[in-house]
Amino acid sequence: MSDTTIQLLRDLIAIDSVNPSLVPGAKGESEIARAVAQLLQAGGLDVEVQEVAPGRMNVIGVLEARQSGRSLMLCGHMDTVGVMGYSSPFDPVRSDGRVYGRGSQDMKGGLASMIAASLNMAKTGGLKAGRLILAAVIDEEYASIGADALVTKCKADAAVVGEPTDMKIAVGHKGFEWIEITTEGVAAHGSRPLEGRDAIVRMGRVLSRLEKLDHVLQHRHPHPILGTASLHASLISGGRELSTYPDACSLQIERRTITGEPERWSLTEVDAILRDLKKEDPQFKASSRFVFGRPPYETPSGHPLPRLIEESLTRRGRKAERGGVSFWTDAAVLGKAGIPSVVFGPGGAGLHSINEYVIEADVLTCRDALIELTRSFCESGK
Repeated sequence: MSDTTIQLLRDLIAIDSVNPSLVPGAKGESEIARAVAQLLQAGGLDVEVQEVAPGRMNVIGVLEARQSGRSLMLCGHMDTVGVMGYSSPFDPVRSDGRVYGRGSQDMKGGLASMIAASLNMAKTGGLKAGRLILAAVIDEEYASIGADALVTKCKADAAVVGEPTDMKIAVGHKGFEWIEITTEGVAAHGSRPLEGRDAIVRMGRVLSRLEKLDHVLQHRHPHPILGTASLHASLISGGRELSTYPDACSLQIERRTITGEPERWSLTEVDAILRDLKKEDPQFKASSRFVFGRPPYETPSGHPLPRLIEESLTRRGRKAERGGVSFWTDAAVLGKAGIPSVVFGPGGAGLHSINEYVIEADVLTCRDALIELTRSFCESGK
């Protein structure tokens, strides 16, 4: 079974599933969705394809026991980020116990573990009781429209999201908010400073205040699971040509949020900065708008899922550690829909970089732990 699971992982990596919302013209998830659907159906699961956007489909596989019991969802995303600068992104290479390639760690390693676990249970007699749902979703790397659509159709008593946690049982993760800031100037010939007003220089004042705010955020008392909030400048644009004063400059920032912060608090912080700069210089003009955001998430205290994963890992001689992760996941979407979730997946390195890999042994251990978890959770009744 080990060889088939790693071969499955390599097959998934070999399929280009770059998110078209991130990279215009990218192939998207259609090919990998068809492959996953065919695999699950051939393996004995009931399969439904849910079209979320034109040519972009979630795949939902269900293994139903004859006796009633609890339901568990294994959820993972099929899309990846772009491949600019990556020499062979879809050529999976095995070396020194690792599998390299785009999406190997984020998160086709976890997806392979979940698919292999589901197929194994179907092959070996399924479940005595309860229900297993394997959900392969689109668009996690951008706006999570796949997870949003999934929860309108599927419910479960609990879920595992297979993002790469280095085998840690993540019981919480940060949220994020995107803000766009625009500073206004006056266009004029570069030789006439009395007529022009430089919007880019004025954005420099904003950047200086944002840097100070980030320092304050990261030096506050950390949340016990999520750590501290933070922010960074992501994208900036402005100007027309070298010999013209720029009349506008646009900056997009990302603010990472933690439990306890009000929704859209990042916009409140930015607006306070802009008001202060206006007081200092009445000619300073700027505006801000909220672009998009997702909340942080914490697994409900006392939920049995983290303990059951810990017990399974311990029986396999692996360290069982709980904690939080800094990145956002679809667990927040599932949790908001009433599906308590944990994040648990294999280790590796290089996610979103040009040298990404996942650890083979972790992929196999995740698979086996998920098999045991599913049976113990689903068959234990309501």
